[in-house]
Amino acid sequence: MQLLDELDDVVAAIRLVSERIRRFLLFLSLLVVSTLAPIAGILLALRHPPIAMATAMILFVTLIYRAATMPASAFRSLARFTPTT
Repeated sequence: MQLLDELDDVVAAIRLVSERIRRFLLFLSLLVVSTLAPIAGILLALRHPPIAMATAMILFVTLIYRAATMPASAFRSLARFTPTT
């Protein structure tokens, strides 16, 4: 019985370490994407300005649509995170 308890502790420790590794890899991928996306946008704007403008307009319209269709409760929850001076 003691052996099973020790085995359970080892499995739990491995899962804790794997969760930390997973979170680090997610953070690393977010960092890479958030760095490469603006660079790709700048390169697109320099190389093909009309396509970059069309892409920017699609993103802008998407944000406006999302804000217009968002329930009012979401705006109240966002208000908690706005800084006050």
